[in-house]
Amino acid sequence: MIYRALPASGLRVTWEIPNADLRDGGLPHTTAKFGWENEGWTVDCALGPERSQFVMRLSAQWLIQQVILFRDLETPDLWLATDGAGRWGEVNGAHRTDLDGCRLVMVGGTPITHCIAMRQLPLQIGHGAEVKTAVIDAETLGVVPGVLRFERLGESIWRYTPLPGADMVEVVVDDFGLLLDEPGRFVRQDS
Repeated sequence: MIYRALPASGLRVTWEIPNADLRDGGLPHTTAKFGWENEGWTVDCALGPERSQFVMRLSAQWLIQQVILFRDLETPDLWLATDGAGRWGEVNGAHRTDLDGCRLVMVGGTPITHCIAMRQLPLQIGHGAEVKTAVIDAETLGVVPGVLRFERLGESIWRYTPLPGADMVEVVVDDFGLLLDEPGRFVRQDS
């Protein structure tokens, strides 16, 4: 299945987070706003419970180019970029050799990173893939390599590991390839 192209005017998607821990005044949802500019997509995500902002720059083919995570704290923010060949670096120019080979990025407070994987993986129905992934902790800004597994079960049905080492979950995506719900974690609020 080839997913529909997002509208050039952009798209906003919101997921409720059931049982979100809101002790620090966060919001019980996460949003992703897609905007088309300079021949690529910018995805601006508000991580409600974490009170953080996560921004990704994607190519027209949905390949990750740059990742920035902002928090309203005195400590520095996270900025990562890739050369498209699997080499990652930080804003200060430091090469992150531990992330070499990572094709994806995963942030726990939003399902959008899994949607990006499902859009760009060329899997036929009944096939699966393990993908080396840069796993970002929105609270600590720690980044470690991990492996996520994705399996395509039907035209719009996928199964994947939401976190490295976690049990697989089965999900349905819309015509854009964007997640509707993830059992126990995210419930889509709009379409």
